[in-house]
Amino acid sequence: MRRAAPTDELLRSAFADATAQGALPRYRTLYEAIRQAILAQQLPPGTRLPSTRELARDLELSRNTVLSTFEALLAEGYILARAGSGTFVAHAAAAPKGRGRKPDAWRATSSSRSGLEELSRRGVRLARFQGGRRLEIQPLSGPEADFTLFPMKQWQRLQSRQLRQGHLELLDYATKGGYLPLRRAIADYVRTSRAVRVEVEQVVLTAGTQHSLDLCAQLLADVGDTVWMEEPGYWGARCIFEACDLRIEPIAVDAEGMNPDQAPRASRPRLIYLTPSNQYPMGVAMSLARRRALLQIAARERAWIIEDDYDSELRYSGRPLASLQGLDAEQRVVYLGTFSKVLYPGIKIGYMVVPAALAEPFRSALYDLQRPGQLTVQAALADFIERGYFVTHIRRLRQAYAERRELLVGILSAQLGKIAPITSQAAGLHLVIRLPDACDDQRLAALAAEQGTTVRALSGYYVGRPTARGLVVGFGYAPPDKLAAHGRMLGHAVRAGLKR
Repeated sequence: MRRAAPTDELLRSAFADATAQGALPRYRTLYEAIRQAILAQQLPPGTRLPSTRELARDLELSRNTVLSTFEALLAEGYILARAGSGTFVAHAAAAPKGRGRKPDAWRATSSSRSGLEELSRRGVRLARFQGGRRLEIQPLSGPEADFTLFPMKQWQRLQSRQLRQGHLELLDYATKGGYLPLRRAIADYVRTSRAVRVEVEQVVLTAGTQHSLDLCAQLLADVGDTVWMEEPGYWGARCIFEACDLRIEPIAVDAEGMNPDQAPRASRPRLIYLTPSNQYPMGVAMSLARRRALLQIAARERAWIIEDDYDSELRYSGRPLASLQGLDAEQRVVYLGTFSKVLYPGIKIGYMVVPAALAEPFRSALYDLQRPGQLTVQAALADFIERGYFVTHIRRLRQAYAERRELLVGILSAQLGKIAPITSQAAGLHLVIRLPDACDDQRLAALAAEQGTTVRALSGYYVGRPTARGLVVGFGYAPPDKLAAHGRMLGHAVRAGLKR
């Protein structure tokens, strides 16, 4: 009987370990075992490998399996065959010079450098920002979001219908700004409901508001350009603008919206980012005087206004406000909308209405940068709107969220009274509890979290020094039965925190 060599024992052990780690085909398992042993220099360069016949016998494999493995290793340069001498580990498979003799040490060094120090300066800023974890408004009842208001069966039927029809063109990339029937339906909808001046050619479909903002930042501004942002304002826009290396100038928000009189005298914006219908997160509506003033500034400075109309459908008193874009005679406004708030977040379909002169550049850049798709989903959404289901769903949604808002406001007002007034009640999926200026809203948010209630500190939405304190409370997607319980817990937590 042949006496097992150290190489045989090593390969037998490596093969057993690789087999235990997964369900790969046997030739692939053997390949990974030998490759890893070579890379780790457990099989140093020049090591003679067993013959294919010997290795097949030792590992109880067919010889064809071992031959396939050796062929792959030969082709990739891990091993070499010498006629009449056998098969050996190639010298080219050794670890690169300067990395140290031991591959284990090299891997440890590589792993230790796989964090922030390996990122670009922009990458480090993005990784440290973590806006979604800190600032995204979640239902106060915790991580269990309630999507039961969405007409799932109706939606499934529309999607199935699109698939049954078998239109092969829906399997391609989305060119020309997206699915034409959906763009036409959106144009008709925003023209009627939001007084947007639009032709179908101006509608560009995107993967949501963040995607729209990114396109605007890339196409309308250069590195170092100034963007005016509402203060406090939307963290997601701040993240995009910082990633594009724009200079953010925070402009204070008051009861009429962004106040351009608070801007530094020498500040000349290239972009002006606004949420005029329902300011995020304070919930105020921009006055007509402010809208006109900002349009005049945009025309004078040749700046672009980005109007983020993220939740205009969810207004609980009166009709939805007319858009800022509808007042724009100079074509300086890019209007953004999304379906994520009124359908479900993961649908990831947003839209832009861009000035006519920008339509073709935006469509072209969208295709070149993203190769967008989801045409089947876009087709189903077009059906959803054209058949009247969308308007019916919005009506039902508005009524349900109005009831939840009223329930939560009633509970919080009864417990907090004038010590912590509630704002942001006219529209949207959240409200704001205002706190005394000396209050530590971060500590109060943490205190609420200890009791299982999720709220955000208002001070976190400031770019500069916070001038107001409060708690941003999400009631959208919160199950009604949990809304009351968590509302009471939040009220108790705020009262307890203010007494300390």
